[in-house]
Amino acid sequence: MAVEELSVVLPRVLIVSRRTVRKNKFVDFVGEYHLDLIVSYGAVPVIVPRVSGVHLLLDSFEPIHGVLLCEGEDIDPSLYNDELSDLSVEELEEIRRLHASDTAIDKEKDTIELRLAKLCLERNIPYLGICRGSQVLNVACGGTLIQDIGKEISKNLPENQRVVHMDYDNYDGHRHVIQVVEETPLHHWFKDSLEDEKMEISVNSYHHQGVKKLAQRFVPMAFAPDGLIEGFYDPDAYNPAEGKFIMGLQFHPERMRQEDSDEFDYPGCTFAYQEFVKAVVAYQKKLLSTTTIEKPLKLNQEMEKKRKIIVRSFSLARDLYEKGCTFQSSKTSDLDVGAEFLESNTALSLQQETRLKQMGATVRNASSYLQRLKMNEEKERLGRKLMGKMSVEQLSDLKTFYNMMGQICCEVLERKLQDLMTLDEEF
Repeated sequence: MAVEELSVVLPRVLIVSRRTVRKNKFVDFVGEYHLDLIVSYGAVPVIVPRVSGVHLLLDSFEPIHGVLLCEGEDIDPSLYNDELSDLSVEELEEIRRLHASDTAIDKEKDTIELRLAKLCLERNIPYLGICRGSQVLNVACGGTLIQDIGKEISKNLPENQRVVHMDYDNYDGHRHVIQVVEETPLHHWFKDSLEDEKMEISVNSYHHQGVKKLAQRFVPMAFAPDGLIEGFYDPDAYNPAEGKFIMGLQFHPERMRQEDSDEFDYPGCTFAYQEFVKAVVAYQKKLLSTTTIEKPLKLNQEMEKKRKIIVRSFSLARDLYEKGCTFQSSKTSDLDVGAEFLESNTALSLQQETRLKQMGATVRNASSYLQRLKMNEEKERLGRKLMGKMSVEQLSDLKTFYNMMGQICCEVLERKLQDLMTLDEEF
């Protein structure tokens, strides 16, 4: 397959960038692990920049075959909190101090990602949410979030049930245990790595918030020892082979790699991306089966020259009909080219016929129109010549007569149109 055709064939996965500051300037970025996995399984990542106004331009990113939303700042609490937080002002200030890089709310990113998540839910576009992306999915469906795990969960638990969900000093190496729910996609992906009866794996995570109230449509796939939901999915929208995939993972399977190596902790770590892309490919095939994508026709030099001559003929005819512009007799042959083309291609498609009508006419009657135009010009010349010989009184009477006839014509026309409308209402 030619390299230039790959971008047409491969499905597109939208990923929203995250903003940071580098050399006193904003820089948008996406984690390379996400991009590598999407590409390796056969899709093209399309980065949606986190810049002002992009949420109004999402139609420009069509076709969308999948959406992957990953890490980022905390979601604006006003988008999900349906009850007052029990956290004090002092506690909120402490949270902002401890998690300064995450608590700086990015409303533009919130808007972009929530619109994409809702678009996926409306059109059943495959969606994979990692970390923040899982929280976005829950909020988009009416769920809520814990604003800080340490303040709202950990402090109320005995020491042996508390879980460290993030380690600023050991981002890649940090792990904590989760318990996998049986007969869920996560169970099938990691079944060869689960010990008998334990159903536990160690995962990498980096978050201080999480799911509080899980949206009704979702089913949990894993829990941390402190009770926090670590993964969920929509069972009614999960069948990768049929293009269905709606899922959120709070942990980072893409980062679960052995130290100084690209080897994953478990064989199942890549399955989320593999099955997601499988759904993306299937979704694209469904779209292609219902949509005809026309490839541009490549013409040789001679055919391209003929095409331009015919297009010029149509343009001249359009100007005649729409603008009533004067026409030089020397250009009559240019109109003939279009007329001949239409005569030799009478079996036009409905789309072609519609387009020609929008241009003003089908050019088929261009010659007769030109003749009528010349006749009108001759009548106008004779009329002016005749009126030039008439007296002022005769011209005044003639003008009065035609004004009266115009008024009568308007009254009769209005009455006839009213009769037609009355007839339509009766039927």
